[in-house]
Amino acid sequence: MKDMLKNFTILYVEDDEMVRKNASEYLSRVSKKVLEARDGKEAVGMWKKYKPDIIITDINMPKLNGLDMASYIRANDKDVQIIIATAYSDTEYLLRAVELQLVKYIIKPVTKEKLITALEKSMEHMKDKSKFNLQLSFTCRYNAYEKIIYENGNEIKLTKNELLFLDLLAHHRSRVVTYEEIENAIWANEGMSQDAIRSLVRGLRKKVPDNAIENISGVGYKLLIYTE
Repeated sequence: MKDMLKNFTILYVEDDEMVRKNASEYLSRVSKKVLEARDGKEAVGMWKKYKPDIIITDINMPKLNGLDMASYIRANDKDVQIIIATAYSDTEYLLRAVELQLVKYIIKPVTKEKLITALEKSMEHMKDKSKFNLQLSFTCRYNAYEKIIYENGNEIKLTKNELLFLDLLAHHRSRVVTYEEIENAIWANEGMSQDAIRSLVRGLRKKVPDNAIENISGVGYKLLIYTE
């Protein structure tokens, strides 16, 4: 189960720099990417820009506390896994955590063992979600948990950027993914050219069913799910 974390991005939200740095250092060894935020307001901005798979957050923070932050994100994102870490075991906090469909409630101090237990719980939740096994045609499906396309049961090889692009579309399959989001996910450092995105989409379309990827002119791309 722990190996599967290599496919996912984690956002760690904590105002105590030492606690945040120690946890992030460990998480960076077991996950694809770790993002850091110092408070709830900064975390909302990171979530909007990078769309992490899992968020681990403290409750008591300046500007915007963890539960209010989680409430805002959950209202706009039903799929992201949210884990609360706090020094308090207040019943009111626990009840709000349940209402927000949070994965786990970790009592501080945060240890590697507590993190792994919570992250494994997140993996179980994600594995059960329909978005992680998307049918692209009668014979083709994309498993976003394994990050693999299957055609008649056989794995289709993807380049790194093709996988990043397809996974971004899969995670937001209910809407159009904007050019800005695509640039942030794939070409954050060097910037995205029109030739680069066209070349990427052209190559990926050769590996997925016809019409699986729709271009919305001037806006971005959308993944079309197959229905019989």
